[in-house]
Amino acid sequence: MTAPAAPSAGPVLRRPLGATGLEVSALGLGAGPLGDARLSDAAAEALVKSALDQGVTLFDTAPSYGSSEERLGRALGARRAEAVLVTKGGYGVPGVADWTGDVIRLGIDAALRWLGTDVIDVFLLHSCDEGTLRRDDILGELDRAKSAGKIRAAGYSGENEALAAAVASRRFDVVECSVSPFDRASLSGAVAQAAAAGLGVLAKRPLANAAWRFEEPPLAHDVRIYWDRAKAMAVDPAPLEWAETALRFAAFAGGVSAALVGTTSAAHLAAAVAAVTRGPLEADLLARLEDAWRAHATDWRGVI
Repeated sequence: MTAPAAPSAGPVLRRPLGATGLEVSALGLGAGPLGDARLSDAAAEALVKSALDQGVTLFDTAPSYGSSEERLGRALGARRAEAVLVTKGGYGVPGVADWTGDVIRLGIDAALRWLGTDVIDVFLLHSCDEGTLRRDDILGELDRAKSAGKIRAAGYSGENEALAAAVASRRFDVVECSVSPFDRASLSGAVAQAAAAGLGVLAKRPLANAAWRFEEPPLAHDVRIYWDRAKAMAVDPAPLEWAETALRFAAFAGGVSAALVGTTSAAHLAAAVAAVTRGPLEADLLARLEDAWRAHATDWRGVI
């Protein structure tokens, strides 16, 4: 069986992933972009290897991310022991109904094949509702997969009421949710409770889809939500750029084990590593972000 992540070169801070026994880099690679058909296999492999060389040990993927799982598995190859692999499931097995015990069992087996590994470090239920989180057939398959050594930890990726239910259930080891200066509703509730209960917390979308880069309202619905929030909050992070501000905010938010950044660029990843290495944001900027959030976020929910 593949061992948990071993130390690797690079400056990225290491943290425990809750009480799972796994150690992760404070910055992880969101591997969704690896599935982009416009990205060559060679470029995908180079990105993964660059991440490892920079000290990034956490990789987050899913079957809905195109060829991401397959490319990630091939790229890790003999360096699998340096990585903590997170994938997701609950859907997408041909001929099997979504959100059933069978799809969990077969989905885990498929992920093991695609990732070229004998164990998945973290397997997350991917954005299902509260009722699904309580299903005995689904929870039973997760328990059996852990007992069989197919997965090390089980968890949930999602937002709002379902996230709170996952944390309160005490049936999961890890949760993943959106955390950024414009999406922080979970921090004082579910994230704080998860950390107190020993759950690992992965912060997705720390860059809020880089909504600040648009001069005009973006067309994509989720990006538009973040754009509207950024405009309403009207915080100037100078002398920092927004990318560094958002990454450092998420990576050092209370209760967060690691922040996940999705990119196909080794240079952008290196910039993200450098940003997180500089540590938490200054108290004054954190206070201004907090004040702006409190002033405007009366009904702002987590963005799925």
